Amino acid sequence: MSTYENYTQVSRVYDETRWAVGLDLITEELSSTCTAIEQQVLLDAGCGTGIYTAALIDRVSRIEAVDLNPAMLSVAQSKLVNSPDRDRARFWRASISELPLDDNSVDSIVINQVLHHLSDRVENDWPAHRKVLAECARVLKPHGVIIINSCAHVQLDRGFWFYRLIPAALAAVKQRTIPLDDLERLMHASGLDPINRRVDLDGVLQGAAYFRADGPLDPLWRQGDSIWSLVSEPDLKAVLDRTIGLKSTGDLDAYMKHSDAERLKVGQITFSVAHKT
Repeated sequence: MSTYENYTQVSRVYDETRWAVGLDLITEELSSTCTAIEQQVLLDAGCGTGIYTAALIDRVSRIEAVDLNPAMLSVAQSKLVNSPDRDRARFWRASISELPLDDNSVDSIVINQVLHHLSDRVENDWPAHRKVLAECARVLKPHGVIIINSCAHVQLDRGFWFYRLIPAALAAVKQRTIPLDDLERLMHASGLDPINRRVDLDGVLQGAAYFRADGPLDPLWRQGDSIWSLVSEPDLKAVLDRTIGLKSTGDLDAYMKHSDAERLKVGQITFSVAHKT
């Protein structure tokens, strides 16, 4: 469960600005293992509203979907109510640091934009991350694959146009986001040998909604990115005033496009891929 976002409230509108970004890349990596993708048991760790569960359910044998927030799980389950594949997904209310699964019971794991919600700090060398990775290694079969979707610090700095409007919140998110070098070191220590990092330059977490220059004015739009929950009331007022000012002068779209230019070079997300030794 997130240590700073109220996902019970956000669950009602989360899917309006989120989609299964990087799905083709994930499918490619799942298909690279010794177990055929259609025979795999996949763990969706921190499944949220089930965006990836719904997108992958017809490609694998079964999905174990785990999340601690009951409201998010309810939305995830509702996605499959009318699906012919609904019986191939099991939903668990549990922490990803204490998975309700047996040892060596899954062929693959996906963790999508979850790790920065752990209660963790660099000063302690990321103990919560260590625990989650150890649990993943426990339930993953030998030679199974784990795919972690997260943001590099350079992507946080340069990959989101509106983050420039909220520097204090950005700094807070960076403190919670494990650097990729540290992530790979901890994966290796857990018996998960990193293969590579794959950057999806075209992937945008919020989809088409990301390009709404007036998005910061819409509370529902802001709920599509948990960083806004870290923005103070005075800072939010300053952002809204600035956005309204740019809109009134006709400069808002140009500001968004200029601020977004660096994203095309660094992307927003990185997939860290490893196998259990």
